[in-house]
Amino acid sequence: MTETPDRNAQYDDLVRRLASALRSSALYAPGHPLIAKQLDSLLELLSRLHAAAPSLTIGIVGEQFVVADTPLAKASASMGDLIRRLKDHGIERIIFERGTTPQELDTFVRALGALPSKAEAEAPIDPARGLAHIRVGRITDQQESDGAQTDIAAFRQLYSKATHAAEALVQQAEREGRADPTLALETADSLAEAVKQNRTALVALSAMKTYDNYTFTHMVNVSILTMSQARALGIEGRLLREFGLSALMHDIGKTRTPKEILNKPDKLTAAEYEIMKRHTVDGAEILRRTPEMPILAPVVAFEHHLRLDGTGYPAGVRRSSLNLGTQLCSIADVYDAMRSQRAYQGALPTDRILAVLKANDSAHFDSQLVRRFSQLLGIYPPGNLVQLSSGEIGVVVRVHAPDPFRPRVRVIIDKHGARTSTPRDRNLWEALDESGEPVTVVKPVDPDAYGIDPLTFLT
Repeated sequence: MTETPDRNAQYDDLVRRLASALRSSALYAPGHPLIAKQLDSLLELLSRLHAAAPSLTIGIVGEQFVVADTPLAKASASMGDLIRRLKDHGIERIIFERGTTPQELDTFVRALGALPSKAEAEAPIDPARGLAHIRVGRITDQQESDGAQTDIAAFRQLYSKATHAAEALVQQAEREGRADPTLALETADSLAEAVKQNRTALVALSAMKTYDNYTFTHMVNVSILTMSQARALGIEGRLLREFGLSALMHDIGKTRTPKEILNKPDKLTAAEYEIMKRHTVDGAEILRRTPEMPILAPVVAFEHHLRLDGTGYPAGVRRSSLNLGTQLCSIADVYDAMRSQRAYQGALPTDRILAVLKANDSAHFDSQLVRRFSQLLGIYPPGNLVQLSSGEIGVVVRVHAPDPFRPRVRVIIDKHGARTSTPRDRNLWEALDESGEPVTVVKPVDPDAYGIDPLTFLT
């Protein structure tokens, strides 16, 4: 469920109050009134939040705090120091249970503030030892699985928020003829940060979607896939966000397409198709008239159905070259459309989609960009559950760029059909079976048939 803005502000405030109490405990003697005031403030907010939930977890995902599976804004320098300090001691989450007492909070904050530097620590220290209502999570073999679930839960929440934001952008464009530039920028920025943090998990998550709101998930997926390609090319910072924003808004012109054409379950007639093709011009006009939109956004909206050989639409438009942002968005757009199950089109497997892209490279798409895209996703993208020639079942966790057919697979079901107690990785580019033959992927399999959520095995 999406958190309200007020709840998100409370989560942010909770982390800030904890950080302030920690700083004061390191500066002042026990019993100092400033420490007492800050602990009272922290406990008051915890009590309010515990009224809605019996347990509250502050987690760390990469360089970002996550509270109750809600990613907070990128940490400031001072908060970044706190994250590093906690991670130095293997603390990846702090759990506050309902009923936390003032004495427990005081004991915990002082113990946390007194943690030695990583270099000075002789053995792990549990700052919550002996406390009934406060616990810390450590990075152990057992808890690495929990950490992965926290990581994926945070990405799920981020993806859901981005999809809701895409819906709001479309609705506003339908009502007012323009999209909210602030919301668009914030959504693209959050997705860009996530792509930088864990591109593999986010790309995998983009494939694990329902198709009831294809328009909105498609907007988000094309943005993710465009930025993933861009980052693989070394594009960072402001330009990466502009690529993501432009891809997010590439189809905004469809808000002017008649609903009976846009939502038609059957193939469009020639006349209907001509009307639908106008969305590229309409989109460019909407974005050109929207304040604060980067100049790249209307360019991508206008060009994303043009092809290198001059085909595509708008009809009669020829370019000596297409913008790089356009080309990355076009590849992502075609890929996501072809892998999506819709009433008039069944979803295609990745190998078929990449074959279509490659068959049209040089003419429709830049061959080098298609090759890089194939290396990025692989024939079996991360998050796919696959059956191996050895009889084992595993989750694809990493693509092997030199040979996209041979990824790294995390084996979770052995050849006898039993769940493994500890998943193990197999690099298929070097793995051999008992007879000395290379281990290969036989086919993707449906994770629902095994009761498995593959995303929890990616981190």
